[in-house]
Amino acid sequence: MAAPSADKRAVRAMVSARGNGGNGIGCQALILAFVPHSRNRATGDGTGDWKVSTALATRPAPGGRELRKTAPSGGELTRRRGLARRVRGLRRTSPGRLQLMMGLLVGLAILVGLVAGLAGYSTRSGTSDLGGRAQPLYVEAETIYSALADADTTAAQAFLAGGLEPPALTRRYEDDLERASVALSAAARRTGEGSATAAAVRDLTSGVSRYAELVATARADNRQGLPVGASYLAAASRLNRDTLLPRADALFTLSRGEVDHGFAGARSVLWLVFLGLLLVVLVVALLRAQRYLSRATRRTFNVRLIAATGLTVALAVGATGLFIAQNVHLHRAAHDGSTPMKSIADGRILALQIRGDEALTLAARGSDTESEKKLQAAKQQLEARDGPLTDPAYARIDPGLGLRMRQAATQFQRYADLHTKVHAMDTGGDYEGAVRLAIGTDTTATFENVRSAMDEAFEGRKAVFTEEIHSAGRGLGVFTVLGLVLALIICALVIAGVRPRLEEYR
Repeated sequence: MAAPSADKRAVRAMVSARGNGGNGIGCQALILAFVPHSRNRATGDGTGDWKVSTALATRPAPGGRELRKTAPSGGELTRRRGLARRVRGLRRTSPGRLQLMMGLLVGLAILVGLVAGLAGYSTRSGTSDLGGRAQPLYVEAETIYSALADADTTAAQAFLAGGLEPPALTRRYEDDLERASVALSAAARRTGEGSATAAAVRDLTSGVSRYAELVATARADNRQGLPVGASYLAAASRLNRDTLLPRADALFTLSRGEVDHGFAGARSVLWLVFLGLLLVVLVVALLRAQRYLSRATRRTFNVRLIAATGLTVALAVGATGLFIAQNVHLHRAAHDGSTPMKSIADGRILALQIRGDEALTLAARGSDTESEKKLQAAKQQLEARDGPLTDPAYARIDPGLGLRMRQAATQFQRYADLHTKVHAMDTGGDYEGAVRLAIGTDTTATFENVRSAMDEAFEGRKAVFTEEIHSAGRGLGVFTVLGLVLALIICALVIAGVRPRLEEYR
């Protein structure tokens, strides 16, 4: 039995159009089919009219699987709707509003206590790390650099003396190596495992041992008058200048970066801003709660909520004063301590380079012109205006610091004049006279005056830094605990202030 041909063509066209418009993935297609309108009850042969029926059918996704949207489970939806209905219900009644208000105030107070504790802990740990690890590591790195540079200079001067080295120079060289070794041990304790600073310390520790062996060989050959001693000394100096001092400078730079990060960690700006915002929100919430209770209960004051507000304000004022004082001390530690320490340390390093280049130029007996060029470049950098030796900021920071640095600058100018004579004698053919003047009492004492003045200035700034960091950390440990305790007291006062009003409705 067949349907009329025109109807068949219409059905095919509609099915084809609907199917082509789908996206092919789980879409619904309109299915048109001929269904018998009625069967011939008399004959039962099923003859009769046909009518077109429509039905929605789901087209399966590719692979025969149907994609379905994930939806929350019935239990989860019930819980969400139940909580929302409960909150809406509480807002419609006076007791419910009191319960919501009490819960909000208690939650804010607890959050304030937690953030206050975290802010206190963060600032305290940052300040302790800055004063107990980062800054001492920076000092040790500078000590390592200056000790290695001075050891190289002293070894070259002792070599210039020829034969048996002067006892004073021998003791100084040995003291330099001991200072470097002690500073390396101290730095190793303050570096993290696997860090770049730890790798630099390991390289320096092994390199110092190799350097000491080369110098010892050079000194032994020099005592016997063997020319090969100069080669060993040159190898030791190259190891020092090309490997050890660059690694020491890298450690110095890394430690300086850790000091800068230490100041940022000690301030903990994000925690303090968050704490300040929460304290403001809690004070405003407490004031609005008292206003609401005054209108709703016809009572002018709620003593317990007033006490909670007073404690919150006291906590805010105390935190503000404590952290302002901490930041003032941190600023002084940076401005009066750490910053001039960096400049003085750079000056000491440049001065030692100049003294070492002078000795290496003489030890090379005219075959080394690069050392004199490096000496002049370092001299210009040291004496430049606003440089590490003549910076006017020293006097503004502390008149005593400015006086000591002026003394260092005066002595260095005198030493520079003596070096000019040494260089003139060396280039003029009077090598022996140049050596006597370079390692003589006058030149040595003048350079030692430069060093001693800069050393005193450095130690003075180090003491200022230590004192300011100690002052910056004062009270932070107490605030860490006290902030949480006060927050719990505020919670208790809020509950004690609101609960009696709730009891009136029972």
